[in-house]
Amino acid sequence: MTTLTVSGMTCGHCEQKVEDALSGVEGVTDASADRELGTATVEGDADTDALVAAVEDAGYDASA
Repeated sequence: MTTLTVSGMTCGHCEQKVEDALSGVEGVTDASADRELGTATVEGDADTDALVAAVEDAGYDASA
């Protein structure tokens, strides 16, 4: 499991956008985002840099 810190999520739509972005990364089997905690949790064997890049491409700041 990988947990990312994600800033900029303000609503349920933001969470869904982050989850969709992460789910599109090769190796991800499950992704969930929590705007209140400012985190996204990913299951699978995806590359961490690819996860961060996917979240940033979706318009949010992310770090591992």
